[in-house]
Amino acid sequence: MAPGRCAPQHWLCKGTMLAGGLLAGFSVLSLLTYGYLSWDTLGSSLEETEPTRAELGEKPAASAPTSQPHIVFILADDQGFRDVGYHGSEIRTPTLDRLAAEGVKLENYYVQPMCTPSRSQFITGKYQIHTGLQHSVIRPTQPNCLPLDNVTLPQKLKEVGYSTHMVGKWHLGFYRKECMPTQRGFDSFFGSLLGSGDYYTHYKCDSPGICGYDLYENDNAAWDHDNGIYSTQMYTQKVQQILASHNPRTPIFLYIAYQAVHSPLQAPGKYFEHYRSINNINRRRYAAMLACLDEAINNVTLALKRYGYYDNSILIYSSDNGGQPMAGGSNWPLRGSKGTYWEGGIRAVGFVHSPLLKNKGAVCKELVHITDWFPTLITLAEGQIDEEIQLDGYDIWETISEGRRSPRVDILHNIDPIYTKAKNGSWAAGFGIWNTAIQSAIRVNHWKLLTGNPGYSDWVPPQSFSNAGPNRWHNERVSWSAGKTVWLFNITADPYERVDLSGKYPEIVKQLLRRLSQFNKTAVPVRYPAKDPRSNPKLNGGVWGPWFKEDEKKKKPGKMKGENKQKKNKKKTNQKKGQPLNCRLHLASG
Repeated sequence: MAPGRCAPQHWLCKGTMLAGGLLAGFSVLSLLTYGYLSWDTLGSSLEETEPTRAELGEKPAASAPTSQPHIVFILADDQGFRDVGYHGSEIRTPTLDRLAAEGVKLENYYVQPMCTPSRSQFITGKYQIHTGLQHSVIRPTQPNCLPLDNVTLPQKLKEVGYSTHMVGKWHLGFYRKECMPTQRGFDSFFGSLLGSGDYYTHYKCDSPGICGYDLYENDNAAWDHDNGIYSTQMYTQKVQQILASHNPRTPIFLYIAYQAVHSPLQAPGKYFEHYRSINNINRRRYAAMLACLDEAINNVTLALKRYGYYDNSILIYSSDNGGQPMAGGSNWPLRGSKGTYWEGGIRAVGFVHSPLLKNKGAVCKELVHITDWFPTLITLAEGQIDEEIQLDGYDIWETISEGRRSPRVDILHNIDPIYTKAKNGSWAAGFGIWNTAIQSAIRVNHWKLLTGNPGYSDWVPPQSFSNAGPNRWHNERVSWSAGKTVWLFNITADPYERVDLSGKYPEIVKQLLRRLSQFNKTAVPVRYPAKDPRSNPKLNGGVWGPWFKEDEKKKKPGKMKGENKQKKNKKKTNQKKGQPLNCRLHLASG
């Protein structure tokens, strides 16, 4: 059943009509007051047209004889919901605007609030509670990575003949060689292992004195590529090389995880040209970084056409989480920021561009989640999803391509049993069903429930960026009565989360708390180990890289602490055939 469409027999329909009526007038007022225009009307066209194949002086290679499409997944880092032209941004993104306008815009699309969680869910099709990555991000010094017993998207695509390549940011752990991208299904890897670093020198300090080089080609430090090239441009050049050398008659999966627009805020000087009028230095730098990223994606698109991939390709664009206003990003008019479970942290910019789409130039308002790409892309690639792989994602291609209803009706945004900073939370506040000290968030149809401490909750309007520095006086602040640890919103009627309905609809709250409890029963233990002093790059030739060597007498190769427990619990967490695939839990940062 699609979000926004409620069957009479569904328990969550109780109160929906009343809530919709209550908020209808509010939504109209909100539209008038806050200028929340239809996103369909905000698109802008590309001013500089692409050169034709004839103008390029090259003939495209022969089209692939197979029905398997070429798959290009582009993941931006920390791009805010408003930070794209067709969402009303002052930052010019002509390439993204054009590709989205010619494809399908995803306007009810969700990711995770931080780097590692989104990346793990994309590559496995599973919620964080089913991989043990419920808490925060994987830190450089932690002996932690995406569990080795999780099958990855590139591994499944290789099974059906795809050539698989990754360029950009990994951030799924590297403490042992088995965790590296080339060991998780990619034929080649060029990029960084950590969550952030200098765009030119590719160095990263995790703490004073704990610094190292972080640029890899496959399994080795890429010293030969250390030429001071800005990472967005360097990664794009690598993508062009891969496309030029690959035979388009063989299907390719290209995962491009750009570092931009994550801090540190750095960009080549020429991209500042159109943004001198932005007084806020962080916003100005951020705008320049996004302008460079937009140009890079244009160059990737041109390469797809130049080398004969485009006509049989699917290009997916996504941000990994919401923007960080203090680092130049904007999620307006959504509430909150990166690292939070408010809409500003988890509702993302996303679209699909492909000649293979049946309905082009469309807007999809059906519920879509980042875990859905795993089954969707494997199905498009004519692959098979083994029954023992218990997924939380759905095949949503017909929803996107043909405008059909989404098979997804709910999203477990996360349950983080470690993050219990809501000191006033209690079982009593959760009706004896749930401990509201725990940070959690869930969406079912129109309804969204949050418990614990959801994180920074301000609305940060565009005018706050007009000052020489961050000015919180322009933000809309909210103060609640002491002890509040439960919120309920009708996201369809109130996408900005301005009207808390938890007091008005306690029965809906109870139903959602029970759903959280059901998900929690399927969770695996959290993986968040203490830092390991052996991780110091000084002990590894000045490079961030694998450092862990197990004592084979004590442990068997391929086993990590917690994995045995996960396997023992596997039968318990497996769902019966025919049941929904998304009954599970999550949390993070990056």
